[in-house]
Amino acid sequence: DFLFGTGEFAGRDTAYQPRLVLLDLKLPKVDGLEVLKRMRADERTRTVPVVMLSSSKEECDVNECYRSAANSYVVKPVNFEAYGTTVTGICSYWMGINLAPTRA
Repeated sequence: DFLFGTGEFAGRDTAYQPRLVLLDLKLPKVDGLEVLKRMRADERTRTVPVVMLSSSKEECDVNECYRSAANSYVVKPVNFEAYGTTVTGICSYWMGINLAPTRA
């Protein structure tokens, strides 16, 4: 809803998009892969970097995410401290090192 300005975010200026989306593959209400596909189909969110997070190491999950234009696929560590370190590393790269495209 936030990305597309719907639901409780109706009326939000969707010209302003996040610089990075960390997207869990297995969400409780909406499949993460469907969110990714919708993002890639919409001009407003097409270039927003998306890092897929999952506990799955299944080759089919990894391949499907990349076929759907994920920018990265990361297996979530089960240990909370390791998870925090992983997310910090992801954000450090995508928000600090990576050069993102400009948005019109």
